[in-house]
Amino acid sequence: MQVNLADFWPRILEATNQTLLMVGISLLLATLIGLPLGIILVVTRGGGLLENRSVFNVFSTVVNFFRSIPFIILLVAILPFTRLIVGSSIGTAAAVVPLVIFSAPYIARLVESSLLEVKPGVVEAAEAMGATPWQIIWRVYIPEALSSITLNLTIATIGLVGASAMAGFVGGGGLGDLAISYGYQRFETDIMIATVLLLVLIVQVTQTIGTFISKKIRRQ
Repeated sequence: MQVNLADFWPRILEATNQTLLMVGISLLLATLIGLPLGIILVVTRGGGLLENRSVFNVFSTVVNFFRSIPFIILLVAILPFTRLIVGSSIGTAAAVVPLVIFSAPYIARLVESSLLEVKPGVVEAAEAMGATPWQIIWRVYIPEALSSITLNLTIATIGLVGASAMAGFVGGGGLGDLAISYGYQRFETDIMIATVLLLVLIVQVTQTIGTFISKKIRRQ
């Protein structure tokens, strides 16, 4: 049965806010975890600033382990852990936990890729000038790779938007939950179309902003 979309605008707006909140909080927390992980993977690898193969192998294995788990499986597998952390396994807050665990290793690999793009000569020049590993990380690696990191974080954000929609399968809230509850289970085609269009809009705006910021950084 088709419905008047205007009757559902408050619900759609609420779901959009929930999606933006989930993605924003998850991206922040995942970046706080993934950025240091990415740096560790670069500086401890063979030939790195702080070469330590044991540390590299441990962190690389952990990152690969979590990256190998499909989000929908991870979402269900850690429900007890999610319930322990936030006191519930449904809702927006509960969806943040698996989103962070899913995206942090992904961001770590993206950051690693960006940092590895920094020319070795720039790092060697900093070392020759007596810069410490910490100074090289924050004054050479990060500034030189910042444009690439921005683009990669944009990719991660878009991935989070898609993952947040999948969280709707377990009552995670947001546009995914709305699409499943109304668009799929109640066959409300208008709601399904509206949620898809909003998700597409969010992705397009995110990509545009990320590309713009990356270009501005590169020109500096």
